[in-house]
Amino acid sequence: MAVFWALACMLFAAGNDLLFKFFAGKNRGNGFFISVVGVVWLIVTLIFALNSPAPLSWQQTLIWGAISGFFSLGGNLLMLDAMRSLDAGVCSTIYRLNLVPVTIGAALLLNENISLVQYCGIACACAAVCAFVPRSADRSRSRLNWPFIIMIVASLMRAGMGLSYRYGFQHGASDKYVVVINSLFWIFGGVLYAFWRERSLLPYSKTDWKNLFFLGGFSGSLVTGIVITMALATKLGEASVVLPISQMSFLVTGALGIVLLKEKLTFGKGLAFILGAIAILLLSL
Repeated sequence: MAVFWALACMLFAAGNDLLFKFFAGKNRGNGFFISVVGVVWLIVTLIFALNSPAPLSWQQTLIWGAISGFFSLGGNLLMLDAMRSLDAGVCSTIYRLNLVPVTIGAALLLNENISLVQYCGIACACAAVCAFVPRSADRSRSRLNWPFIIMIVASLMRAGMGLSYRYGFQHGASDKYVVVINSLFWIFGGVLYAFWRERSLLPYSKTDWKNLFFLGGFSGSLVTGIVITMALATKLGEASVVLPISQMSFLVTGALGIVLLKEKLTFGKGLAFILGAIAILLLSL
């Protein structure tokens, strides 16, 4: 059953990445979209939190809930911004390769060891990202563009969230209440982002509001599915087995992007998908 829940988590994650791309392509209100997702997230996580023991340390829970919430909010807002220009498969792959900075950060900050196999995984991950770098018009040289750089920063912020989770949980933060605080960052951070960064998009039309609430609620349901199935998978099976499976969602996102969104499958993109899969497998050993 552990593998079943890991596969379900992978499909939920792939579906949510594709939904992010679909919404980002409309260029309408990423901030409020994130807020709607946060509301659904809050409702579900609060139910679990209220039925669990109180945190051992409210101070640590609040501190690391806020830190991880900042990284989580920032990473997803940046990914939505990058998805306006980049393919869904590209963004999803780079985002999932946050395992690289997580592994390096865990070694530097948490005194965890990096094995030779994991070093090979880091090398494959770097090669995968390089394979995605856009080519210039004459195809003789590569060039970085802003959406690509933004997507890399988004992946780094996602890694920051993972590292803050690990550190916070090691120092008495409650896993149940930390994610509740994360959802509050999505709700209020999304609103602040909308008025600070997206004022030119206001006011929305009636159709815009309908799409925002429908797609945001749908995404919130998928995020909830990711959280629940990941919890079930890690509870019933070994992390070294279920985590790599769930992280392979970028392959499904890439395939769906090609089929449904008519994104092109280039040699570089195909190579990056393969290298990314190998990297995640090696980093999980």
